[in-house]
This record gives sequence, C-alpha cells and structure tokens, in this order.
Amino acid sequence: MDYKNIAERIKKHEGFSPRPYQCPTGHLTIGYGHNLDANGIDQETAELLLKKDIERAEKNVKNSFIWYLKLTEPRQYVLVDMCFNLGLIGLLKFKKFLAAAEAGNYQTAAKEMLDSKWAVQVGLRARELAEIMETGEWK
Repeated sequence: MDYKNIAERIKKHEGFSPRPYQCPTGHLTIGYGHNLDANGIDQETAELLLKKDIERAEKNVKNSFIWYLKLTEPRQYVLVDMCFNLGLIGLLKFKKFLAAAEAGNYQTAAKEMLDSKWAVQVGLRARELAEIMETGEWK
C-alpha cells in the first residue's frame, strides 16, 4: 500500500485536532481521527509523547529562569520535573521556592517545595525532588 497517499487522504477527511474531542459517534478522539476509546496508545507513542513533553518543560524552564543553567543537572531536573507536572504557570506560583533556588539557598528551596498543596498531592515525588534540590545529588 502507498502509505503516503493513504495518509494524505485520511488527513484531508479527518482534519487534525491537537486536543481530544468527541467524534460524532461519541468516541474520544485526537490527532487525525485516532480513537482513544477503542485504541488507546501504545508504549512507543507514549514514549514519544513523554520525550516531547520533557523537551517542552525544559524549554519553558530555560526560557523563564536565566539562572537555570547555573544549577547542577540534578537541580535542573527538579525544575523540569515540576514544570512537567505543574505546567509553567503552576511552577511560577512557587515564588518563595524559585527565589530560594535562584539565591542558591537549596535547603530553603526544598522546605518551600514541601510546604505546599502540591507536595501533599504528589507525596513521594515531592519528597524525592526536595531531597535532590537540597543535596544537589541524584536520589
């Protein structure tokens, strides 16, 4: 089969949606008519989405915090992970944490991370990230 020809024809009929929507038959659909209800996604697609989401989070962090590049890689990871989890807008709400991290006061930064509704919601994740922020070492 001529994949390229078939794909172009299907794209023409389906159209592209970057966000999930309900198709006329009520199925949750995304992209070019990908039926999430019936087909879900495979691990390869999930890995690709994860890679793109991590890249987006890292770009957001790099563009938002000029001091990010001065951090050790483990501490950079903490910011990327939080941006991945919370979104940039959510991360920006951690004003005391960000100020402490920028100032190099990592113990205070870790404390501010744990003193949040987010830490209660994500539990172990927050504790691990706070430890990495405080020590500068991978846990």
